[in-house]
Amino acid sequence: MLRATGLSKGFTLHLQGGLRIPVLAGIDLAVRAGECVALGGPSGAGKTTLLRCLYGNYRADGGTIEVMHRGAWTPLSADDPRTVLDIRAQTIGYVSQFLRAVPRVPAISVVADAAQTADGRARHAQAEALLTRLNIPHALHGVAPATFSGGEQQRVNLARGFIGGHPILLLDEPTASLDPANRDVVIELIREAKSRGVAIVGIFHDTAVRDAVADRVFPVTPLRDAA
Repeated sequence: MLRATGLSKGFTLHLQGGLRIPVLAGIDLAVRAGECVALGGPSGAGKTTLLRCLYGNYRADGGTIEVMHRGAWTPLSADDPRTVLDIRAQTIGYVSQFLRAVPRVPAISVVADAAQTADGRARHAQAEALLTRLNIPHALHGVAPATFSGGEQQRVNLARGFIGGHPILLLDEPTASLDPANRDVVIELIREAKSRGVAIVGIFHDTAVRDAVADRVFPVTPLRDAA
């Protein structure tokens, strides 16, 4: 469903005299339908950078990323924004560590707007069901999530990610702000997505969550030397 070949990425610190910091090099990763691949490695190894490359947020310095999109292998390049947007709409969902939503928009609308179906009532019902399952009280469904706690915001973020029904899902520490009960709900959601054939790439610092959902760990090795 998703493959990266020879992927490399670094950053140039222009305020530090153009210092070049290499982050990723020679990444070869392929993810099948129904498989969950956990990105392993210490903090700062480049796991989130790799996820952002796979989502098209970062332009890779070298190598290729291809996505099974609309029945065909399609190159993913930040230089082709129209294709990136179409892939995000139809094929790749992303759950980041932080909720980014339009201010004053109620939580149920934040989630429902990410649903694939054109039926407004169906979107609303799906959003309500997911928020309820993730233990967001019904009284808060009509409240803007900017007023929520960090854990509640993360659960809204998760609901928005899972409602889209994308065949590929990228998860960046999806349970980082959650208590054990809500962590277990997320484990269930990931397992159900896998059973539907969703290909998942995730960062799971919670080893219990990783062990519960991941089929394998893909090591991301830190590049220590600046060029």
